[in-house]
Amino acid sequence: ADDLSGNALVIGFILVQCLDGIFTYVGIATFGPAIEANPLVSSAIAIAGPGAGLTAAKLLAASCGIVLHLLRVHGLVAALTMFYVAVALVPWAGLFLTATP
Repeated sequence: ADDLSGNALVIGFILVQCLDGIFTYVGIATFGPAIEANPLVSSAIAIAGPGAGLTAAKLLAASCGIVLHLLRVHGLVAALTMFYVAVALVPWAGLFLTATP
């Protein structure tokens, strides 16, 4: 990927991380912490609370994406972005649209 598309990919990845953090926070506030399926994120939340735990988890994920970008591994950044959309954002959106707390 050239510099412009690489930059766009990492920005997209960071935006997806931000949205996942927001969706997760709303999900936990609405349905309780047991709703979080990722054991690493749920452990961070159990240890530090929802705000700090999610912030730490999303900052770590975003930082890893930035490192991949700096290493010019843009295909992996794109794949991870699509993965997060598929396994995090879409399920949260579906839950918010269909569930009643």
